[in-house]
Amino acid sequence: MSALFFKRFLQRPFQIASIIPSSKALVKQVARKMDFSEPRVIAEYGPGEGVHSREIARRMPPGSRLLLFELDSAFSRDLQRQFASDPRVHVINGDAARLPEELKRLGIPHCDYILSGIPFSILEIKKKRALLEKTHEALADGGRFIIYQVTNELRQHATHFDRADSEYFLQNIPPMFITVFHKTNRRNGHRRPLRQAAEFSTNHSA
Repeated sequence: MSALFFKRFLQRPFQIASIIPSSKALVKQVARKMDFSEPRVIAEYGPGEGVHSREIARRMPPGSRLLLFELDSAFSRDLQRQFASDPRVHVINGDAARLPEELKRLGIPHCDYILSGIPFSILEIKKKRALLEKTHEALADGGRFIIYQVTNELRQHATHFDRADSEYFLQNIPPMFITVFHKTNRRNGHRRPLRQAAEFSTNHSA
């Protein structure tokens, strides 16, 4: 754990939510939920010091985009420093609700994956549901919203999504629910649907 993470937790415990970052095991398990066999557009809500962001950037092929939404200004500055030499990564010091506007600004139609570790359970109900709606709209057909949370209460609110798969992951302090919300591919376009995690986890488990 970095000194910055511990300092920010002491200053904003409800916003940071955990006293330590995600474990390496959790980071890899979350990354296995994504298909990196081709360029992807990925957004992350609340990356903190960037443990998941670094793993995603490491696995992303050329031509991918990673949008990091971080409210905390100190974390945001640190993320900008970490990814200064990677043009695929965009750090936004602002609310995750800005995702649709940022996609439009960058000329990107949709995200393939959206990852979140922000503590949804402490959000006011209207804000929670509004963010879920914007998240669903920002995903491409066949896209996925992936969360890791101490509780799994978000499932009862994420009614926009067609399916949700959860696992309880013990190799983290505290243990986390990893839930993948699926947006069904409703059109017969030429865009290849995202593959199921089981199809590629073996090839990207390093």
